[in-house]
Formats: sequence, structure tokens, C-alpha cells
Amino acid sequence: MESSALRFQVEHVIKDEAGVARSRAGRLFLKKHSYAKSLGDLAMGRRGGLDFFEIETPTFMPVGTVGSVKSVSTRELRDMNAQIILGNTYHLYLRPGHERVERLGELQKFMNWDGPILTDSGGFQVFSLSGLNRITEEGVHFQSHLDGSRHLFTPELSMKIQRALGSNIVMAFDQCPPFPATPDFVKDAMRRTLAWAKRGLEVPLKDHQARFGIFQGGLDSNLRRESIEDLSSLPFDGFALGGFAIGEPMVMMHQVVMDVAPLMPFDKPRYLMGVGRPEDLIEAVRAGVDMFDCVMPTRNARNGQLFTSRGRVNIKNAKYMDDGGPLDPDCSCETCLNYSKAYLRHLFVAGEMLSARLNTIHNLHFYLNLMRQMREAIRENRFEAWAQNFYSQFQVKQLPS
Repeated sequence: MESSALRFQVEHVIKDEAGVARSRAGRLFLKKHSYAKSLGDLAMGRRGGLDFFEIETPTFMPVGTVGSVKSVSTRELRDMNAQIILGNTYHLYLRPGHERVERLGELQKFMNWDGPILTDSGGFQVFSLSGLNRITEEGVHFQSHLDGSRHLFTPELSMKIQRALGSNIVMAFDQCPPFPATPDFVKDAMRRTLAWAKRGLEVPLKDHQARFGIFQGGLDSNLRRESIEDLSSLPFDGFALGGFAIGEPMVMMHQVVMDVAPLMPFDKPRYLMGVGRPEDLIEAVRAGVDMFDCVMPTRNARNGQLFTSRGRVNIKNAKYMDDGGPLDPDCSCETCLNYSKAYLRHLFVAGEMLSARLNTIHNLHFYLNLMRQMREAIRENRFEAWAQNFYSQFQVKQLPS
């Protein structure tokens, strides 16, 4: 039976020409942890009442890998209306250790965040460190990228770590197949993910924690359908599409997501993991996805690539040396209201820490505002017109197909 830690309401749906329910706007309610409840009306989830956070969907989750969204404070995240953030099970297990975090009041108190947190299972990190791991039916044997120490990650351990961290949404431990991979390898990973999901369900969580299962299957829509059919019968509170944005052509990802998103349970939140570019979010929302995360806005900010309503800006370019205008005249973030492109370029070229902060504040504001615009467009039945206008303004030559 699903937990009482999550409620989800689909409030508005746009159907495609074939009558298939696609883009949707809704509300996700997550049970508050003790730290947020102790803050009462100060908690950012106060709209959901005393006991629940309220999150409007579709939503984007800034990534806080090791208990911090790089270069910004939790106060700044609140100011830009971040509704939920993501933490990383693998990294927090290695440092500072999940048991230490639990002793210090769980992850929310540890990092002074009074909103909800989703923790990934560690499966993707194990995949990305493939040169240091060995996969068996039991779990994944791997070496720490920090000190070379050896560890065994199992579905049970992943659940225990996430239970200790105290996140509001706990992800099932999965195997993410690489791209490219043979059909047999992808099918084995899908089968193993299902078996691991069942084992993880046997581990009890805390009262405020909900569980999400993860569908695998690579770029094979038939395998994805099989994964959805098998996993949807298990008592998860929500479901995710994993194994995307790992090097495959984005056009292929868009098509598979469009094929399978409507097959995911309608009355539960749908999460596309690790994606991605603004156009990827738009296409996935068009398909019917509710939740997203990606390091792109923060990582690209540190590398000098900024997202604006007029398109991408590489702030290190010499053409901005004497540009006294704002980064994005249509943006209301702290960066755009107070600093010029010339100053932002100077900070980046000089290697100033403030560069990463101001760039990150802007990129996250852009992503969160993008999601707000999509929510409004869906509720007002004008999503397609909004998307066409965005692509035109963003200087994308054609819609991804």
C-alpha cells in the first residue's frame, strides 16, 4: 500500500489531436518533516498547511548534490521560489555520512532548508563511475572516487541511507544502462531494476517519506512499456523515467518520452530524471511529465553559459567587454536587476567567486520562471502557443521532433 506521505492532484490537462492526455498542471503535497513543522508558518511550504508542503507542477528541482546547491544559499533558493531540491545519496553516504546527518537533525536541518527534498538512489552515480564498479544481482561493488575504499551498494542500503537523510521523496535503487548498449544488456538492467525495487520496498521508511519507482528500458519504447507495466503494479507513490540524457541523441529521447509518458499512472507524479536543456523540459512537459532535475543550470553557470529569454549567452565572449546592458532585460533576478554583462564577463574572466554566484542565481531563476510560465500556459489552455513563442524568442530554429 502507498504511504500517506504524498498526495497528488492533476488539476488541468491538455489533450493532443488524438485525444491523448498530455501536458498537465497539478499540485503535489508532501508530508512535512519535523524540522519544517517546528518552524510553523515560517516554513516555505506553508501554503500546504501545517502538515504538508504544497508544490505546483510541472516543477524543476535544483540539484544540491552534497547538501548544497552549488554557490547559492538556502535563503537565495527561497527568494527565487524553489519549491523542492534534490540531494545525492551516494555522495552524502561517502561524505559526511548518512548517520552523522541523521544525528544532526536530518538533511533539511543540516543544510538549513525548510522545504522538501528528493534524494536520488545512488544508481546514476554508480553508473557514471562504471570504471570503479562491478554489478551483481546482490548490488553494486564500487570503489570510492574520494579515497579508493571499497563499498557494496544494495537496494536495502540505499533505502537505509535515504531513511537516515530524512528526504521527503526516496528513489528506488536502479541500474542505468549506458548508451549505446546491447538490447540484452538494456533488458537485463530493466529486469534487475524491477527486482531491486521489490527488495527496497521491504525496508521501512519514516512517516514523512514517500517512495518513487524508476522505469528503465533505454531507447526501446517496447521495453519501456514493459517496465511501466511491471513496476506500476508495485506500491510506489510516484514514478520516474530514468536512463535518459546519457549521450543519446535528444531527438530520440524526446520521441521515447512522448511515446511512454502517457502510459505512466495518471494519478501519480511523473518524474524525468536528469533532464535537461530548456527545450528538453518543454518537450517533456508537452508529453505529460510533472517533475525534473538537472545540474545544467548550475554547472553551465559556473562555466559561463547563461540562459536568457533571447537565447544562450556565453558571457566570456569578448563582445560583452563593453556591454553595459543587463544580461536579460526581461528577467527580474538579482543578477539582471543590478549588474551588466560587462561586469559579469569581468568577474568570469578574473576568476572571481562572485561570478559563479551571480550566474547561478540567474540560471536557476530562469529555469524556475520557465516552469512557472508553463504551469500558467497549461492552466490557460495556451501551452502550444506559448511554446512556439518561447522557441522563437529563445532562438531555437525549429521545434525538436
